[in-house]
Amino acid sequence: MKRDASTMTRRGLFAAAAGALAAPYILRAGLGTAHAAAPMLGPDRAGHHRFKLGDFEVTTIFDGAVTVDGPHPIFGNDQPAEEVQRHAQSRLLPADKLEIGFTPVLVNTGSELVVFDAGNGVARRPNAGRFAERMQAAGYAPDQADVVVITHFHPDHIGGLMENGQPLFPNARYVTHQGEFDFWLHPDRMSGGTEGVAKLAETNVKPFADKTTFVQDEGEVVAGIRAVASPGHTPGHTSFHVESEGKRLLIGGDFCNHYVLSLERPDWHVSFDMDKDLAVATRKRLLDMIASERLAFTNYHMPCPAVGFVEKTDTGWRYVPATYQFFI
Repeated sequence: MKRDASTMTRRGLFAAAAGALAAPYILRAGLGTAHAAAPMLGPDRAGHHRFKLGDFEVTTIFDGAVTVDGPHPIFGNDQPAEEVQRHAQSRLLPADKLEIGFTPVLVNTGSELVVFDAGNGVARRPNAGRFAERMQAAGYAPDQADVVVITHFHPDHIGGLMENGQPLFPNARYVTHQGEFDFWLHPDRMSGGTEGVAKLAETNVKPFADKTTFVQDEGEVVAGIRAVASPGHTPGHTSFHVESEGKRLLIGGDFCNHYVLSLERPDWHVSFDMDKDLAVATRKRLLDMIASERLAFTNYHMPCPAVGFVEKTDTGWRYVPATYQFFI
């Protein structure tokens, strides 16, 4: 059969083009790998997350994380271990390991830079205690901090207040709850089960006593930021309500320490809570407020970047991580 010349021409062109495209791969196959494989870099997470809240800017800083045995008896220590493990696994979490992350918060009001908690400091490096370096990577120098707010005096919140024996925030004034300050710095705390925290408070908090302002419930830190009483985790544990141009955020501290094991089961006792029954009551009160008022919140131990919302369920609440709500 006679073939059309134009058909032959087209077919010839296609064949030639295919051969030209394949040639580099054929050559490479013959010569071996043409480029070096990318190295393994190890797991990593973003060091900070920044968003607008009205006229304010809020930045969460990831201080790092540690892995420990758990979740029981850290969470649900009044429950059978099997029940806690079963609930963790139902949410695709390990039954025998627990990650605890740490996320301080910065609020830039436009006139003052307010720091909420200071991370672990040197005690938990290299896995955590990275607040100072990550604050600077986020664009802030520690000496720019105007106010440092301490939600409570546990080591992962006050360990970073000092760096190499010097204040990390040399130009700041400090804000905390009077009851928290008085409890941990009382001489009676310097022995027994409270000794470790009390001694750290002695070195990392007491030096700033003359620069410290004490707040009670509803007390103002700066314009737009006020205290919300949330005791139980510690005697003077305090959360903070932030509002600008009608946009609102609760900085929770440690009132709810896990997005599944505390938030979904608020009745379960947590080993870190000093007054467990009061902590349960506080947890329920604030979670109900966050859910009913559709309030955004950030909590110190929520999954990085630790910003989200809460929905009511039949048995408790459900954590809803923030996505693009603050970016449109």
